[in-house]
Amino acid sequence: MVFSWIRKKAADQEKLKKGEELVIPNQFVCPISLDLMKDPVSLSSGITYDRESIESWLEGGNFTCPVTNQVLRSFDQIPNHSLRKMIQDWGVANRNYGVERIPTPRVPVSGIQVSELLFILEDSVRRLNGLRCLELVQKVKKWGSESERNRLCVVANGAITVFTAAFDAFARDNSFETNANLLEEILSTMNWMFPLSQLHSLGHHTEAAQARLGSQDSLRCLVWLLKCGDLSAKKDSMIALKELVSSDQKHADALAAIEEASEVLFRLVKEPICPAITRSSLTVIFHLVSSPSSTSMAIKSELVKMGLVSLLLELTVDSERSTSETALGVFDMLCDCEEGKEEAYRNALTFPVLVKKILRVSELATQFSVSAIWKLGRHENEREKVNIFLAEALQVGIFQKLVLLLQLGCGSVTKEKATELLKTMNPCRPELECVDSVDFKNLKRSF
Repeated sequence: MVFSWIRKKAADQEKLKKGEELVIPNQFVCPISLDLMKDPVSLSSGITYDRESIESWLEGGNFTCPVTNQVLRSFDQIPNHSLRKMIQDWGVANRNYGVERIPTPRVPVSGIQVSELLFILEDSVRRLNGLRCLELVQKVKKWGSESERNRLCVVANGAITVFTAAFDAFARDNSFETNANLLEEILSTMNWMFPLSQLHSLGHHTEAAQARLGSQDSLRCLVWLLKCGDLSAKKDSMIALKELVSSDQKHADALAAIEEASEVLFRLVKEPICPAITRSSLTVIFHLVSSPSSTSMAIKSELVKMGLVSLLLELTVDSERSTSETALGVFDMLCDCEEGKEEAYRNALTFPVLVKKILRVSELATQFSVSAIWKLGRHENEREKVNIFLAEALQVGIFQKLVLLLQLGCGSVTKEKATELLKTMNPCRPELECVDSVDFKNLKRSF
């Protein structure tokens, strides 16, 4: 077989000199993908496939050999080192003709290896052996960096539960600085195991993982890393917080009770260091202020006093779509409290920005903008301010925007609010309204 391949290689090179197309030898081609194999493995049927292709075949619920159609006695995949070496040599010999170098593949991690390591990690956590835990966490991180298959194997063996338990254990007693390196490594490795909803769909029970990551000790540690950690630690902490508060509102309420949490999040929005962190900070703040609890109302008042209303309006003017949507959502929630309404009335950007964002960004942004305007127009205790507000809104073209919104179609709640606003503003319309034709170009029905 080797000598025939050598003769074939010489023939291929002769053809290339004559300008003919390079042909991949048949024994180098995967029977499933029909592409050059990079990691050939043999099944119990004796047929060799590329590892990635045959794994996809088996994961699809197939129990037979694709070529022979025999029922497989075993799902073991034996690396075909001889064939792989021949493929690599062929690639090197033909590299001048565009054939990419094929690296030697790493042996993928097995479920048994992962389970054994997680068992040792659990024992090290119980003993609070930080050095041993760090060594094991870094090993898992290395596995995950090698291939997506390794990551799936680690996740499938329940690593998230062990990692959240380790994070909670070493975050206790406010020993953040002592265990900072280990905590950052755990977060960094754990973040590619999210989202937890995906783990739940795979049959894993994620309640224990959420409970440990959402404990008071863990939340305090995450806030501390947001405040004192480097850029990488801030990113990882924000991903974990975003995952927590998005999964259950009770975690948002628990975070709201953490001292300095709202101040740290506000600072990350006010003094942006990374677009991803800014967006995630706004998302976490949105969940903090979305709860009807008394803690949420206190957070709203605190954020308004810090100057978040003005900051959101400035941020919305030039931000991209997702940031603009989240900022408008937070602004809408802040308009539920009296302090938020007062601050909105005082800001000259409020009505121009809100009206401009209707039908300009997305359906969600339109929904939040209409809701905020509707709330500001229902301040019964400040009727004089409401009248001034409605007059300013008419001057920037809100009436035509709302009419067009109803014609194009929107959600039932948004429709009710838009209709109520139109009825309220109709008596003053002839004297104050104006139209900006730019806002009505290229509109489609609906978003």
